[in-house]
Amino acid sequence: MPDRTTRDESSWTPNQLTLGVEEEFHLVDLASRRLTPRALDVLTRLDPKQTRPCGAFAAELQQSVVETNTAVTSSLDELRRHLLSLREELASTAESIGVGVAAAGTMPLSAPLVMTETPRFRRMLTDYQLLVREQLICGMQVHVGIGSRDVAVRLLDRVAPWLPPLLALSASSPFSHTGDDTGYASTRTLIWSRWPTTGRAGAFSSAAEYDSLVQRSIASGVISDAGMLYFDVRPSAHVPTIELRVCDACTSVDSVVLIAGLFRAVVARELGRLEAGEPSTAHPAAIERAAMWRAARSGLEGELVDLSGPRGVPAGVLVRGLVTELRPELERHGDFAAIAELAEAALARGSSAARQREALRRHGHITDVVDRILAETRGDVTAPPSAFGASALLLGYRSPGHDEGVTPAARPRSTHARVLERLTALGAAELHARAERLAREQLAAGVVFKPTGEQQPRIFPIDLCPRVLSAEEWSRLQGGVTQRARALDAFLRDVYSDAAIIRDGIIPEWLVHDSPGYKSAGAAAAPSQRRVQVAGFDIIRDHDGRWLVLEDNVRVPSGVGYAISSRRLMRKVLPELFEEVDLADPELLPELLREALLQSAPPRSSSDTPQLVVLSAGPSDSAYFEHEMLAKAMGVPLLGPGDLLVSDGKAWHVEPSGVRSRVDVIYLRMDDQLAHRRGADGKVLGPALVSAVRAHTLTLANALGNGVADDKAIYAYVPKLIQYYLGELPLLEQVPTFQCADPDERAHVLSHLAQLVVKPVDGYGGLGVVVGPRASERQLAEARALIEEQPERWIAQDTITLSTHPSLAGSRFEPRHVDLRVFVYQGAEPVVAPAALTRVAPAGSLIVNSSRGGGGKDTWLLH
Repeated sequence: MPDRTTRDESSWTPNQLTLGVEEEFHLVDLASRRLTPRALDVLTRLDPKQTRPCGAFAAELQQSVVETNTAVTSSLDELRRHLLSLREELASTAESIGVGVAAAGTMPLSAPLVMTETPRFRRMLTDYQLLVREQLICGMQVHVGIGSRDVAVRLLDRVAPWLPPLLALSASSPFSHTGDDTGYASTRTLIWSRWPTTGRAGAFSSAAEYDSLVQRSIASGVISDAGMLYFDVRPSAHVPTIELRVCDACTSVDSVVLIAGLFRAVVARELGRLEAGEPSTAHPAAIERAAMWRAARSGLEGELVDLSGPRGVPAGVLVRGLVTELRPELERHGDFAAIAELAEAALARGSSAARQREALRRHGHITDVVDRILAETRGDVTAPPSAFGASALLLGYRSPGHDEGVTPAARPRSTHARVLERLTALGAAELHARAERLAREQLAAGVVFKPTGEQQPRIFPIDLCPRVLSAEEWSRLQGGVTQRARALDAFLRDVYSDAAIIRDGIIPEWLVHDSPGYKSAGAAAAPSQRRVQVAGFDIIRDHDGRWLVLEDNVRVPSGVGYAISSRRLMRKVLPELFEEVDLADPELLPELLREALLQSAPPRSSSDTPQLVVLSAGPSDSAYFEHEMLAKAMGVPLLGPGDLLVSDGKAWHVEPSGVRSRVDVIYLRMDDQLAHRRGADGKVLGPALVSAVRAHTLTLANALGNGVADDKAIYAYVPKLIQYYLGELPLLEQVPTFQCADPDERAHVLSHLAQLVVKPVDGYGGLGVVVGPRASERQLAEARALIEEQPERWIAQDTITLSTHPSLAGSRFEPRHVDLRVFVYQGAEPVVAPAALTRVAPAGSLIVNSSRGGGGKDTWLLH
C-alpha cells in the first residue's frame, strides 16, 4: 500500500476516511492450469518502479503470486477504476507470456514451492517451515485511512464483531492445493490461522501499548519483524491506516468494492462511538473466533453467526442487516445505494466458492474450476447456461418469499441444481407420464390418507421434485430438535411429579393445570420414566430462509411412514434422480424406532426381550396406512383395542384363537379415543391401562397426558424450558407467540387480528386455525368472539410467509409453501430419524397439513 500523505491528526474527521486495497493474485500456466513461479518474469515486464496513478505492483513470498496496491482513494467509483486498471494491466502482461491471473484464496492445481529470494522471506522459511511451504494462498486487504495511529489501535477490538460477514462475502477457496473439496468456503482461512500471530489482536488503549506488544513478540523470537503480526485487523506497519486482513482474494471486483465500502462504514461507526465515549461491543474472543470459523465454513450458502444472539442465521439475513445497520455511515460517504445494490447482487450470485463447486459439478474436471476463476478475474464471464432456466417448466416462476430450490434470478440453488436439471431434461410430457405412474404405484402400495371431513381415504399426493437439505442444514436441525425433545420430556416428567418449574416461578400454574392436554392419568408413569419416545417437530423457513420451529408434537405424531414410502416410490418412478447422490436411508428408521420403544420398557418386563405392539384405532384412523407399515417393518403385532386384555395390572395380546401373550410396551397411535374404547373383555380399556402403567408393568409410548407439552400455549415457553431443564440456550428459533390468556397480549391480538395467525392451544392438523391476512370479515369476527369467550384456549402468532419449493403443476413448476416434520426417537438416548416429511400446501394455501388436503415430497438428507 503506497504511502501518500499523513494527515494532521488534529484536523482529521470521520468524514475524510480514505480507502486503498491490496490484492494478491495467483499466476497460472495457461497450458497446464497449474500454479507457475513466473512472478519475476511478470514483474520485470510490468516494471514495479514505474509510477502509476492507479497504484503499483509488488512481489510476494511465493513466486507464483503477484500483489497489486491501489492508490489512496476517497470514493468507491475511484477505487473500482484503480482495481480494474491494475487487473487489466497485470492480466494482459501475464497472458503475453502464457500466464493467467487468478484471484482466489486457493487454487486446486498447485506447483512446487519457489520462494522469492529475499533475506526476510528466506528467514521466514527457516523459522516457520511448513507454514511457509503451505502458503499457496491469496488474500485481499482493505486499508481505511485513519491518520491517527492511537485511534487506529483503539478501534481494533471494536471492529472485530463486524468481520464474519465480510469474510463470507469474499469466500473463494473451497479446494485444497491438491484439488480436493475441503468442505469449507474459505480454506485459506484455515491455512492462514495456523500462524502464531493471527486472529483477534485484543484491546489496546494506545499505540504505545500496541507497539510494546510488537516489540515483546519480536524479542520472544516468535516473529522477526512488525510486518509479521497477521491479526484480523491491525494498524498498518507502514502507512497511517487500519487494515482488514481476513478476506480471501475475490474473483469479482464488485466483491472487493462491496467489502471495502462496508469496512469503511464499520470503521466510521466505531470511530463515532469511540468519540462519543460508548463502550466496545466486542464479544468474548472464543465466540468471535467461532463466528469467523462459521463464515469460513459456510460462505454465503449456509448460516452465519449473528453475534447479537449469538444464533445462527442465513447469510443473507446477516449481510442485509449489516447494510441496514451501517446505513448512516454509508450515506455519509455517498455509498448506501451502491452498497445496497452490490450486496443484493452478491447474495444473488452466491460465493465464488459455490460457483467453483458448480463448475466442477457441471463439467466434471478440476481444470474447469481453474478456467472459471481465470474468467471471473478477467471480468469476462457470464452466468453458465442452465437447462432449468431455459425450460418452459420455469416460465413465470415467482415465489412470494424464500424459495428453497430456485433463486430470485430463476436459477437453481446449488443444493437443487442436479435434481432440477435432470427433471427438466425429461420434459413436461415425460414428467406428466411419470406423475401418473407415481399415482398408480401409490394406489397399489396403499399410500393413502383420509383428510378431515372426508369419508374415504385417498392417495397422499407426492410431488415429483424432491426437497434437498444439505448435510450442514440437516446437522443444525438435528441438534435443535434433539434439544427440544429432551427439554419437553423433562418438562412432562416434572409437571406430573414435583412441578418444580411452577414452584420456581418459571411458568405460571394456570398454564399447566388449565391446559386441555393436562390429564390426571399422566401421573401414572414413574417420574424417572421416559414420556416422549416419539416426537415430531414442525419446522418452517421464513421469507429470509431462517429455520423456525412452528409446532411441537409429542402425543401421536404421524408422517414418518409417508416419508419412507415417498422414497420407495420415487426410486421406482424416477431412478435416474438417484444416481451419484449419497442420501440418508429412511429404511433404517423402523429399527431405530423399535429400539427406542423397547429401551423404554418398564423394569418389570415379562422377559429379557420386552414385547412390543402397535395399538391403532383401526382403518377409520386417517393414518392407518402408516400404522400397518410401521408394525410390519418393525416385525411387531398391529392391534386394535379389542385385541388387548388388561387384568391384574398386566397387559395381554389376545389372539383370535384365544392364545394370550404378554405385552410390555404399547406404541400408542391413538390418544383421546383410548378413554372410550373397550378391550377384549368388553370393559373400557383406558382405566385398566393406566393401572398397569402405575404398577410399572407397562409402558405407553407416548405417555398419556403428553398433550400439555405440545399445547400451543406451552410452546411460547419452550426456550425457558430448555434453559431451565438443560442449562442450554435454544439451538433453533421459534415463531413469536402471544398468549390470549394474558390481558395485555390479548389486547394486542384483538387489535391486530387481521395480521396474525390465531390457533387453539390444543389443536392439531390445522383445525381451528385462522390466518388473519387471508381470513374473511366473518372469520375474523368469529375468531374475536371465541377469544373473548375463552381467552385461555387461544394463542396468536406473527404471520410467517412459509418458504416455497418447486412443485409440478400440469406442464410447469410452481412455488408451493412447504414445512418439514422432523422425528426424534428417545429410548436410552435421543436419535433423530434418518427421514423427514416435507408437507406441501395446496395451490393458494399456507396450510400444509395433510388433514387439510396437503401433500408431500421425498426429502433428501445429504450425507
